[in-house]
Amino acid sequence: MPGNLCDVPGVLVGHATDAIGMTGCTAVLFDRPAVVGVDVRGSSPETRGTAGLGQTGIVRHRQGILLTGGSAFGLSATDGMIRYLEERGIGLDVGVARIPLVSAAVLFDLGVGSADARPDATMGYEAAASARSGAFAEGSVGAGTGASVGNILGTERAMKGGLGTASARPGGADEGLIVAALVAVNAFGDVRDPGTGATLAGPRLDGGALGDTVELLPAAAARIKWGENTTLGVVATNARLNTSQVQKVAEMAHDGLARTISPVHT
Repeated sequence: MPGNLCDVPGVLVGHATDAIGMTGCTAVLFDRPAVVGVDVRGSSPETRGTAGLGQTGIVRHRQGILLTGGSAFGLSATDGMIRYLEERGIGLDVGVARIPLVSAAVLFDLGVGSADARPDATMGYEAAASARSGAFAEGSVGAGTGASVGNILGTERAMKGGLGTASARPGGADEGLIVAALVAVNAFGDVRDPGTGATLAGPRLDGGALGDTVELLPAAAARIKWGENTTLGVVATNARLNTSQVQKVAEMAHDGLARTISPVHT
């Protein structure tokens, strides 16, 4: 499936990467305020600016979304993204100021590189300033820099995760509908091919073979540190959707995670 999140008109993506500390953040900007929904799952999520996106929220649009490493520390990168938007007069006009509306979510990557390296306001600003339409880097960049997969046997037996993107035209090229996704894969479980069920990434056993996390759970349950992995994603579309429909899309996105990560929502 080719393409990327920027195939949806008006979407821009930029990264800030600390290749030494093994962390980073990814900014998703919109050329006009976008209606946004959110569905937060898992045992230990950390977010900012998402509470108002529920069904009862009054302001359901955003100028940007930030995905970041650094666990809760990484939320400070949001300040830099907000400053970047404020300097350009982008935000909700409340009369006395324009308030940039940005939602952010973090993943835990402190055990991969340096635990003292966390995305900060400078990196958040850098990611926003580098946001462009068109192709962008994937893999160990931005929010995916310190991501890992298959952590049941510890970080030393895990495989590298990262950031990926794709887009699709469900009705065919002539219909004009575009649906795209960007995901920072930092999964406790294994990544599997949804068509065949084959394990693509997971814990490495002696000899280099890939283990099955579900099968390893009984023996490893006592020493597992739950809630240290989070997979983050952004889904975008050019379809005209109301707030309830956008919220439903956010919920449906978890079906994709459940088909490709085993176990998921840990």
